[in-house]
Amino acid sequence: MYQPHEYPTRTAMNTALAAAISNNLQQAVAQRAQASLALSGGPAVIELLQILSHTTLPWEKIHITLVDERWVDKEHEDSNERLMRTHLLQNQAKNAHFISLKTIADTPGDSIDEIHTRLQQALPLPIDVLVLGMGEDGHTASLFPHAENLSKGLDMHSNRMVIDMQPLTAPHKRISLTLPVILNSRHLYLQLVGKKQQQVFQQALAGNDTDQMPIRAVLQQQPKIQIYLAQ
Repeated sequence: MYQPHEYPTRTAMNTALAAAISNNLQQAVAQRAQASLALSGGPAVIELLQILSHTTLPWEKIHITLVDERWVDKEHEDSNERLMRTHLLQNQAKNAHFISLKTIADTPGDSIDEIHTRLQQALPLPIDVLVLGMGEDGHTASLFPHAENLSKGLDMHSNRMVIDMQPLTAPHKRISLTLPVILNSRHLYLQLVGKKQQQVFQQALAGNDTDQMPIRAVLQQQPKIQIYLAQ
């Protein structure tokens, strides 16, 4: 069903993915005078962010947010916002509008309404471009296997834009975009790196249990997702 765009190196993959994202954003600005981009965190995305930061785009018309965030201080080494400010919101992209998923509240659960309103008011919807990653446990965004709130995050009839999450297999409380927001994106990409992630991807395709591997909820309902894979 899925035919990944395969590349021999991470740099080749990230260069191609950055070009696709740039094209999508340019078209969005041309059609609607603004664009929105949601990105995942983690070390695997750093090179993509750096390439995008040097790309000439009408960044002042582009609104950027995160697919998910760890509930840590914005200067914490595990903060996805810190990752974006360090590697993306520089150079050509310094004038982009960034919309944080973090508040001063003690827990993400206390901030759901505030962040929901923030995104509705500041982010052009539906999201024009959204880039997902995938963990070796089959999680995507911060939708983690067997987590207490997972069913709410995967609920396609929910009006929630974000959900709080406490992973069973990873540190930090989280906040994440919900499945309906992710699937409603105009252009959806999944970035995979290495043989292990390729094996996990095949395992996800072979089963139906979304509680065990939440990435399946995306793959089952979004056949148009574009897979970018580096060996």
